[in-house]
Amino acid sequence: MVVGDFVVRLSYKKDLLFRVIEIDNKNDVAKLKGISYRIIADAPIVDLELAGGMRFTSDESSTMEIIESNVRTILREHKGLDANKLQKVVKVLHIDGDPFYLNVCLRYYELLGVSAVGENVLESQQPIKVKELISIHNPDILVLTGHDSLNKTYTSTEDILEYRNSKYFIEAVKQARIIKPTTEQLIIYAGACQSHFEGILSAGADYASSPSRVLIHALDPPFIVERIAYCPFYKVLPIEEALKYTITKHKGLGGYDTFGKSRMGGNLERSALLKASVENS
Repeated sequence: MVVGDFVVRLSYKKDLLFRVIEIDNKNDVAKLKGISYRIIADAPIVDLELAGGMRFTSDESSTMEIIESNVRTILREHKGLDANKLQKVVKVLHIDGDPFYLNVCLRYYELLGVSAVGENVLESQQPIKVKELISIHNPDILVLTGHDSLNKTYTSTEDILEYRNSKYFIEAVKQARIIKPTTEQLIIYAGACQSHFEGILSAGADYASSPSRVLIHALDPPFIVERIAYCPFYKVLPIEEALKYTITKHKGLGGYDTFGKSRMGGNLERSALLKASVENS
């Protein structure tokens, strides 16, 4: 077994597919990164089995079928929009502590018709960099994520010190709100697996993870963002609708009802006819 191998954990009944990112030969332990879920874990090498050419475990394959079905449904909804009307492009800034998950999300933003730019910034650096990146990209929606976890031996879920990176997400949200104080100016989603949900919301986020301190799926952020981006600015987006196509739903994600960000404008067909008329005169 070497770094880069894909493996499953026997003690967890091969539920998730991982990639080996580090091996401690002295203690016979491997550090693993989840492929579908935002998880970094340590496991004894004897508990691991090479996955061969497996792309997903059986559980993950079922989830991918749901994701593909959701994407098809969303794209059908988009086809129902009036193609002859102008639509303001909603800008998304996704700041992620993990480049692999960031690239996965960026691919799905594109597939879902959402204009997004990604920045790979370590969780501990996000509070330092977030204001600068907002100034550069001027987004309508901000996503702050990466890795997080709750200590295995935690005594209280309320103690921020029990979490790996929640304090950084909380501080990054606070920094973002210094320059974009209101939801009308900037909608914020923040958090990762097992994050301190209540603390992140209290800091000023509109959506956060993880209410039940569970793992979140890598594609949860794009599915929330798509709902916000395509909801009209004058219409309230209920939390149930925001989470409609997410994988982990209410256990992994939550937040407040917000107004959407979509704005429709003048008729493109009329504009094209006027342009043609001017050119022919």
